[in-house]
Amino acid sequence: MEGQHSFYKLIASIVTIYILYVLVNDFVVDPHAQTFLSYKTGLRRELKPQIWLIVMYIHVGFACVAMASGLMNFSTRSYWKRRRFHRVNGYVYAASVLIVVLTSGYMAPYATGGQISSMGFNLLNIFWLLITTTALVHIFRKQIIQHRRWMVRSYAFCFTNMLIHLFTFMLHQLIGQAYVESYVIALYSAIVLVLVAPELFLRMEKPFMMFRK
Repeated sequence: MEGQHSFYKLIASIVTIYILYVLVNDFVVDPHAQTFLSYKTGLRRELKPQIWLIVMYIHVGFACVAMASGLMNFSTRSYWKRRRFHRVNGYVYAASVLIVVLTSGYMAPYATGGQISSMGFNLLNIFWLLITTTALVHIFRKQIIQHRRWMVRSYAFCFTNMLIHLFTFMLHQLIGQAYVESYVIALYSAIVLVLVAPELFLRMEKPFMMFRK
């Protein structure tokens, strides 16, 4: 029990720190994403910075909402003691995922790394939407254990961007790999991790004891 509570606190701390970092970096430090846009060369489509930035702001904002709302609903206290909040917050999460996927779909053709990166992001969007929809179908059928298992799989995708930037930093800054190559490798590494990690977690945890009571 104590271990589960500690794990939840660890995830909550990571999520909180990352959300604060993203909000400060994207809206205060570099609101025009000049550093990130500088790596987008050789694009097949003309990138319109103003439109791209608006879509990016929406994407980042709702990605943060998805991370926060998903985390709150993984507390079993939320389910057992605050059913109405849990249900409404679940819809907030699902709506946020949909918006993140749609905005990501717009930005995918302009992804750093070109077409291979675009394919990766489109693949991620399809997986995330299908997995989240599966989780919703299970709760509509009152299949609570299956719902929570699929929500674990869905929530893992909230960490995609964090993993991409972490792996890119390691490859580019620590190893010296070119930034674009580092980004592409990081993208596909993140895809593998967000698909595999939940399965490993579900094998170790009892479905009804996820994160904490």
